[in-house]
This record gives sequence, C-alpha cells and structure tokens, in this order.
Amino acid sequence: PAEPPAFCSNLLYSKNTHAASCIHRSLGSVTIPPPACMLRPLEAPLRYLFGPGPSNVPPRVLAAGGRPIIGHLHPEMYEIMNDIKKGIQYAFQTKNNMTIAMSGSGHTAMECAVFNTVEPGESVVVAVNGIWGERVAEIAERMGARVHRMVKAPGGYYSNEEIEQTLAKHKPVLFFLTHGESSAGLVHPVDGIGDICLRHNCLFLVDSVASLGGAPLFMDEQKIDILYTGSQKALNAPPGTAPISFNERACKKMFNRKTKPVSYLLDMTHLSNYWGCDGKTARIYHHTGPVSGFFSLRESLSILRLWSSQGLENSWRQHKEVAEYLWKGLEDLGLKLFIKDKDLRLPCVTTISIPQGYNWRELLTYIMKHHQMEMTGGLGPSVGMVLRVGLMGYNCNKANADLALAALADALKVCPKSKA
Repeated sequence: PAEPPAFCSNLLYSKNTHAASCIHRSLGSVTIPPPACMLRPLEAPLRYLFGPGPSNVPPRVLAAGGRPIIGHLHPEMYEIMNDIKKGIQYAFQTKNNMTIAMSGSGHTAMECAVFNTVEPGESVVVAVNGIWGERVAEIAERMGARVHRMVKAPGGYYSNEEIEQTLAKHKPVLFFLTHGESSAGLVHPVDGIGDICLRHNCLFLVDSVASLGGAPLFMDEQKIDILYTGSQKALNAPPGTAPISFNERACKKMFNRKTKPVSYLLDMTHLSNYWGCDGKTARIYHHTGPVSGFFSLRESLSILRLWSSQGLENSWRQHKEVAEYLWKGLEDLGLKLFIKDKDLRLPCVTTISIPQGYNWRELLTYIMKHHQMEMTGGLGPSVGMVLRVGLMGYNCNKANADLALAALADALKVCPKSKA
C-alpha cells in the first residue's frame, strides 16, 4: 500500500507523542508530595464536652454511626428515614407530615426555613437577644428580605405585648424567636405567640437547637409554624443533621411562591420528595444524604423515646433537676448566675457571670489543660460577659455536674486574680 503523505505522518506522530506525554505526566509528575501527617493514624482526645455543644455521645449512638454504609436511595435507607421522621414528630410533639432532617448543622435548617418561606422584598421580624437572632436577621437580609429587628441585650426577653405591637407595625410574613438562646443561657416563653402570629397572618419560626429535649416545647399546641433543631446537643447525636418541621400554613406559603428559593440544595420542593413527604410514589435523587449521620440520628431519637418509661417528659425532668443541682453548686462557690429569673434559665446551658478579677480565658484554658474539660465563654454579644456550662443529653447527670463544679473550684483557686 502507498505510504501516507508526510503531513499525515507528522500529525500521527504529534498525537502519539502528546498521548505518551500525558501518560508520563499522570504517572510521574506529581509536584505536591504526600503530607507526612497522613502517615499517622487518626487520633482524637477523650474530653468532657461540658460546653454549649456538641456534647458527648453515648456508645450506642457511636456504634450506630459505625455500621456499614448502605446506598442513600436503598429501600432500607428510606425505612430509616421514615423512622427518623416519626422520631422527630415525637420530639417536636407534632403531627406535621412535612417533617425531615436536613443534611447539615442547625444553620442548614435555619437557612432552609428562611429561604423557603420568604421571598425578596417581603417583611420579616426577628427577635434578637443573642447571637441566633443576629444570624437569622443576616440570612434574611442576604436573600433580599426587609428585616426589622427587635433588639435586647443578652438575657433579655420579649413580652407578648411587645411582639404584637411590632407585628402590627411591620406586617411581616415571618416572625423569628429563639427558644433556647445558648449564648445567654435563656429559655424564652412561647405560649401565646403562635396565636399572635395567626392574628397577623404571619408564620412563627422557632429555633430550638439548644433546648429541644431539655426544655418543654409543643409545636402543635403552641401553634409553631416552623420548628428546627440540631442533632448535637440534648439529642445525643454527632453534629451534622438538623431536624425541621413545617405545618400546613408554612407549606401553603412555601409551595405557592412567585420565585424559586435562592438555594437549590435547601429547596423544600425537592427535599419533600427525598423524604417521602410530597405524596409521590417515587423518590427522585436530589443529593447524597449523610448516611452514617442518619444512622446516628435515628438511634439518638430512639434513646429519647426510650428514656425511662416516660420518654420525652423524663428527659425534660432530668435536665431540670441536674440544672438546679448545678445552679446551687455554682452559688455555693460564690459564683453569680447570669439569668436571675430561675424560670427563664435554659436547663441545657447555664451561664455564669464572669467572676470579678479573673481573666475568663485563663480559667477556661486551665480547666481544659488540667481537667480535659470543655467549658466556653460567651458567643456574639455575650462575649466577655459569661462563662457557659452545658450538661445535656448523655452528659446530663449529677456526677458530671460534680466534675464541672470541682474543675471550676480548682480553677478559681489556682488562676491569678487581679487586685483591682
């Protein structure tokens, strides 16, 4: 046969040379060396997590998270998700069909609630008495809402009259309140606010990340339209999943929008199908859920249900009793509780006014170094005002309260105190 023209031979040679070069580069041209740290096995210290969260996780939940991975669209996974939905309904005290767990932390649920129920230009009222109101206000502003803040210093709370006057003035589509404000250690009264929101045709959104399972909350009875929480506090699970529920009023608003939600990942049109809440037979792929995280969450909700014979009620009682035991011990040490009204103190997270003359960072650093125990300072507007001690879920017992009190007593004795 005739030889190909010279330009064809040159072209073939060029292609073969380029291919060989690519293979050579993929096999032998790595310029970033493997990190030395990856030659060591993973190590994580064993600590007492007595801060505002995450809290220590019971062995049963740790074991659940270590079970073999299954596909996120397998029938067995759907069954586990259905169990989770029922567990959340129990924990929230709701019959809402639109009840799911977000793939992410409490912030994910926070954004999901706002992004799905508010459209650009709509009015939103946010009660700010700590960091979580600040966060929701910023989230709503970023997606184009007209945000009106009710602002009080950390530890402050709002009367129903104040809330009603503000809603009447600004006519919002959504009112936000934090039930358990962990940055200040306050549990906010909720009774009657749902009725106020109904009168003003406004959805009532409640953050219960720091309070669910530790303080009484009744989504349906208290007429909360949207409620969310996080997995990592009184629910006993690792961080990374966030239960959320919408009632019929909220569903009517979010499924009759003029515009699409600003987030595809958090769009409840898709998530409601993924969780089998939209009445359709087939569940369509939306995202890959955290399979191990859902295993852990399912087990933690099971523990909440089985907590003694009274489940949720016993959990509330346990958190209250241990908190009161801790409060007395703190006062016996000469420390002052930041929330003066006992009925407004959050059982899960206790706030202590920083003792006069002490550097709060030195106290916490000493406790971590010598007691392997996490306690924290304030957060957001409460920084420099408080120390925070959290005893919730698996950590909620008097023995742990004694450990926390002993660590604080030691730090107060050893850490230098200024003479000023």
